[in-house]
Amino acid sequence: MYVCMYVCTRTSAIFLYPLHPPVASPISASLPDSMGTASSVLTQYDIEGVQQHCHNLFSQHEIVSLYQRFCQLDRNAKGFISADEFLSVPEFAMNPLSQRLLKMVDGLNFKDFVAFLSAFSAKANMEQKIGLIFHVYDSDRNGKISFNDILEVLQDLSGVFMSNEQREKVLVQVLKEAGYTRESYLMLDDFIKVFGNSGLKMEVEIPVD
Repeated sequence: MYVCMYVCTRTSAIFLYPLHPPVASPISASLPDSMGTASSVLTQYDIEGVQQHCHNLFSQHEIVSLYQRFCQLDRNAKGFISADEFLSVPEFAMNPLSQRLLKMVDGLNFKDFVAFLSAFSAKANMEQKIGLIFHVYDSDRNGKISFNDILEVLQDLSGVFMSNEQREKVLVQVLKEAGYTRESYLMLDDFIKVFGNSGLKMEVEIPVD
C-alpha cells in the first residue's frame, strides 16, 4: 500500500509523503474487538462495516491495506494510534502542519482512522475534502474560522518564503473574490464558498496489487 496525501489551494500545499507498509494480502487480517485490543479476525462482515463507516470511499482491498498500515503504527496493539506513533513517521513529523493534524488523529481507532483518510480519497466529493481542511484551520474548534486562523496556517506553510505582508495581501484578495473581508468569520458553508473553486486536490493512493 502506498499512501500519499496532497492538499492544494491557491495559497497553500500540504504533503504527507508515502508510507511504506508491506505488500497487500487477501481480504483477511486481525481486527480489534470493538476496535480495541487486537484479537479477532477481520471478517467480510467487519470489512463491510468499515467500508460503510467511510461511506464506501475505499474498496475492500484498500481497507485491508489500510489496516496493515494501522497495525504497523499501533506498535503496542492498543487498538488506537497515539500522536507519538504518528510522529514516528519522519515525513509526518517534518510536515509544517503536523501539530495541527495530530489534534485530529490522536487516539483514532481503526474505523475512525479510515474515516479520517476517506476525505483524501479520489472518490470523496469537494465538500468532504474541504470539510477536513476547515477543521485544520479551525484551531480553537469553535466552528468558525477567522482571518487570523487562516493566516496562522499560511504562516506554518510558507515559513520564511513569504513575509507577513505578502500573506495578508494574498488572503485578503482570496476573501475579497468570494465577497468576504478580513473581519469576516467563515462557517463551513462560507469556507466551501471561498475555497470550493480553488483547485483543491486531496487524494490517497493505495495500490493493493
